[in-house]
Amino acid sequence: MFEVGFSEILLIVVIALIVLGPRKLPKLAADIGRWVGRARAMARQLQAQLDQEINLEEIGKANQARPAPAGTSQPTTAAATPSEAQAATPASAESATSRVTDSPRPPDPVTTAVPPASGHERTGT
Repeated sequence: MFEVGFSEILLIVVIALIVLGPRKLPKLAADIGRWVGRARAMARQLQAQLDQEINLEEIGKANQARPAPAGTSQPTTAAATPSEAQAATPASAESATSRVTDSPRPPDPVTTAVPPASGHERTGT
């Protein structure tokens, strides 16, 4: 499809150096790096959300296909319909992870009270 080789990248860098100059080029490269990083993070988050939705749907189908144990008249705890499965879906992957592991969340560093340091900042004397 669309391939960019080393010679094309080198040509783009040379043209950017000529147009922008050596002072603005590093800032532009850092900005582009940040944008690419944000785009990758958003793509990872979307992929995790889609995987979670698929897993919830598969679990719901498996629970619906499984017959109820003898002697119980109550339905299983799985969501009976896709709309209930959506309602049970956590808002973020982080909250789902903390629910699955049942481990307490670490304290928020902003709200955790830290006593003031006495003495010198590095040595403590």
